[in-house]
Amino acid sequence: MFAFIFSLIMNLGVYWFSDKLVLAMYRAQPVTEAQAPALYNMAREISQAARIPMPKVYIIPQSAANAFATGRNPSHAAVAVTEGIMNLLSEEELKGVLAHELGHVKNRDILIGSIVAAVAGAIMMLADMARWAAMFGGYSRDRNRNEGGANIISLLAIAILAPIAALLVQMAISRSREYLADETGAKFIRTGAPLAGALRKLEAQAKRSPLQANPQSAHMFIVNPLSGQTLLTLFSTHPPIKNRVERLERLSF
Repeated sequence: MFAFIFSLIMNLGVYWFSDKLVLAMYRAQPVTEAQAPALYNMAREISQAARIPMPKVYIIPQSAANAFATGRNPSHAAVAVTEGIMNLLSEEELKGVLAHELGHVKNRDILIGSIVAAVAGAIMMLADMARWAAMFGGYSRDRNRNEGGANIISLLAIAILAPIAALLVQMAISRSREYLADETGAKFIRTGAPLAGALRKLEAQAKRSPLQANPQSAHMFIVNPLSGQTLLTLFSTHPPIKNRVERLERLSF
């Protein structure tokens, strides 16, 4: 209970201030309609289709192509795109990307991610407690050595396997939310083709010029900014681009 409450408090703080933290981390600059009329109008059009308040719009001064949405709820949402993605994609493809990001906002994925992170954090803290218990409290004088040895093995197994299990569940949920945001965004603009085309370009670009991203915020981006590195599929925060494109191409409205 202590581990869960402590983890919940930590993640509640991150959830509440997530927009300010991540936008500052990537030096995202707010833009007005006069500064970026096409981008601003696309965000407004999609938010109207999604029936959510108009999000704040930001541009990240990086040549790598990527985007993310943040904010604790639709009323406090922000969408940020890099300069690179604006230069790489066509207007329709960029619209597909914005629709995906506002799909996350509509589906309240920041809240869901925070809850999952709180539970995973509690499990990892419990595993840490189990490791220390195995080191210093495996058995006592009133127990026989065999029983104490079995306790130590059990605690060590928990300490090793529990964090891995928590991480796998967290990554699986993150991937499922990406699929859902793809589908939700496609519904907003009545087609999945623009986002499918954008994802192909973004995947190729990420391999050539990955975004300099913090691994802890990598799950927020539309494509994995760390894809230039070797990652096991099970531990990836994003589903394979090929699978996402195939699903989008099968959608019909």
